[in-house]
Amino acid sequence: MKVAAAAYPAEFLDSWQAYEAKLTRWVSEAVGEGADLLVFPEYGAMELATLAGREVALDLEASLHAVSERVPAADALHASLARRFGVHILAASAPVFDPAIGPRPVNRARFFAPSGEMGVQDKQIMTRFEREDWGVVPGGPLRLFDTVLGKIGILICYDSEYPLLGRALQEAEILLVPSVTEALSGHSRVRIGAMARALEAQCVAVMSSVVGEADWSESIDVSVGRGAVFGPPDIGFPDTGILADGVLNRPGWTYAEIDPGAVARVRREGVVLNRLHWDDQVGRDGAPEVVALR
Repeated sequence: MKVAAAAYPAEFLDSWQAYEAKLTRWVSEAVGEGADLLVFPEYGAMELATLAGREVALDLEASLHAVSERVPAADALHASLARRFGVHILAASAPVFDPAIGPRPVNRARFFAPSGEMGVQDKQIMTRFEREDWGVVPGGPLRLFDTVLGKIGILICYDSEYPLLGRALQEAEILLVPSVTEALSGHSRVRIGAMARALEAQCVAVMSSVVGEADWSESIDVSVGRGAVFGPPDIGFPDTGILADGVLNRPGWTYAEIDPGAVARVRREGVVLNRLHWDDQVGRDGAPEVVALR
């Protein structure tokens, strides 16, 4: 299969039609390159707040509501594009007010199959900005999506930095890591997390990013990143573990060919078997013995 990881510039939109045209153009381009799975980044949907005007888009609380109100229409558009082009699409995540969870919004990624059917994955662990300044809260549980492309899990940005979340998705052959980070240091943290999860679970991790400046937003005003695809540096994969790497801060798609059989093979015959040997840590992961050396 072929995956496409977006380095996506969030833009000020002058109409809903402009958003439709932009998203259709991005999907069409990836499909034209043979992509089967398209991955958009975390909070790329914040550009929908601009449809309510600059003042609303700049207001942290108002922008949450403005985007959440547009999510059903955005979902209908993604479902239509997934059906039209016969692809899987991870939509850019968005703040969503879900009464079933509580009064504050969650950070929700929506995953579309070629049938148009949708599954959702909420972010599990909030960054300091989300919890201290923005009031975005943890959402529903981790999910594993069983698709014709294989078993797929989603770790939204900061979630990828936590190995126990990755371990919970140990059956996933592909992990999707949508992200948005304001500095190279933040991008590097998520990138290292995605690579580590690919190593531990002996799977493929697909990372997408928001890129560029958005002077109409307090939440994604400056974003640094690139698209990238990682695997375990073992048999059937590059020695670096990097299957594909975009150019930092250059908008566009980064593509990689993935052989699903390679994941099964490395899990079975790898030079190392991190996934299989995970439980060897149990009993050895308690508080260490302190040895005084002066």
